[in-house]
Amino acid sequence: MSRLQKDLTVVKNDVSALTDQITDAINAFTGQAGKEARRGAKQARSRADDLMSDLQDRGSSVYDDLRDRGSSMYDDLRERGSAAYDAAASMEESLEDVITHRPIASVGLALGLGLLIGMAWRR
Repeated sequence: MSRLQKDLTVVKNDVSALTDQITDAINAFTGQAGKEARRGAKQARSRADDLMSDLQDRGSSVYDDLRDRGSSMYDDLRERGSAAYDAAASMEESLEDVITHRPIASVGLALGLGLLIGMAWRR
């Protein structure tokens, strides 16, 4: 029975050594997987930061473009408004001159326009 006990002891030692080897392999694999996971997380964070920076640059560019367009439109409308005001003022002066120099013709013209508008209104 001593031979059987020796063989059993050898098998136990082999199983114990194999268990240690498997444990070491699992620990090494886990350590490597952890390193890979950390590396992947770091790369993902870097890519996300790059993407956010790119989006911020694009948003800033769009904002600047829209602001410039709005400013240009405002200036254009202001110029047109000023031109319309000047034209109306010029027309007012012309009408005042005509009314001042020809008051009877102006009253006759006003009556004629009133008559035409009244006739058109009836229809």
